[in-house]
Amino acid sequence: MLNSTDIRLSLPESIWLEAEHFEEAKKISDGQRPASGDRVNHEADKWQSYLNALALLGFEEWLSTRITQQPIKRDSNISYLTVGEFKLCLIATENLLDEQVTLAIDFIEKPELAAHFYVLLEVLEEQEEVIIRGFLRYDELVNYKTKVKLQPRDGFYRVPLAEFDPEPNHLIFYSRFLEPTAIALPLVTETKAEENLVVYLQETTTKLSQWLQGVIDESWQVIDTLLSPEANLAFSTRSVEVATKRGKLIDLGIQLSHQTVALLMNITEEAQEKISISIQLHPTGEEKYLPPNIKVTLLSKAGNILQQVEARGQDNYIQLKLFKGERGKRFSIEVSLDELSVRENFEL
Repeated sequence: MLNSTDIRLSLPESIWLEAEHFEEAKKISDGQRPASGDRVNHEADKWQSYLNALALLGFEEWLSTRITQQPIKRDSNISYLTVGEFKLCLIATENLLDEQVTLAIDFIEKPELAAHFYVLLEVLEEQEEVIIRGFLRYDELVNYKTKVKLQPRDGFYRVPLAEFDPEPNHLIFYSRFLEPTAIALPLVTETKAEENLVVYLQETTTKLSQWLQGVIDESWQVIDTLLSPEANLAFSTRSVEVATKRGKLIDLGIQLSHQTVALLMNITEEAQEKISISIQLHPTGEEKYLPPNIKVTLLSKAGNILQQVEARGQDNYIQLKLFKGERGKRFSIEVSLDELSVRENFEL
């Protein structure tokens, strides 16, 4: 009788390393800044960077022969790859003698380092081989951590190898057919002194064509729950032919003393696979007017401004001009006030 460990050990996916892999890995690891100052730890960090680079190069080549419809890109951090909109964290190790996988706390707890998938790669340098030992989805990792009340030790979580899916083809399947929104990652906030603060409410994209089929994320609410009856009536009157109407509360934090505004979207299915979009911004609660100078901006996929409207002294709503697009087209809507912005990404 075979147990899961027997099956795992009998069916590894091996990636053979060539001379050029070792040469490039040395260049990559030499360019990494050491994490520690003392000589012993410096050497250990340098060796781990070398293993990380070998794992990256081998796994990147393996992926490129199996995924041709989505771009595969390296991150500035050599432990990461992106496949389309999926983020992969590569965990490189020399051996798995105790059937335990060590994951640094930061890889899980820090929003900017969290990944959709954690891929475990065993690097056998002398044998010139990288073995794919399995992968673990972020949501499954969080569920396991909660279920067993997993506690870190010395800056690492220790997760049983049995929690990892040993079939790498499942990862290929996910990358092709799973929506990145199905694996929710922590919110990432990017701040730079010379740039506006941008809060991405969703790391991936809201597909508006799914709204027309009745598939709508619960964060987008019906208009009745967001606006006063008078405002809702006025909005409905202006949008008689609109097929689907939804809204989302936007909180600009201290800029509005945590007063929310409502971003409203109406979409209509047009001929020739086109969708028309109407967008408005309204005050909520007992507020009659929008804050002066608050803006709504339509951005292209590349981040170029296509439309922008700004509230004046006593505007009870502002709206962008109606626009249309073909299915698959991407754009973003940004609500901003002073140095704070909130952005939502969409695909028709």
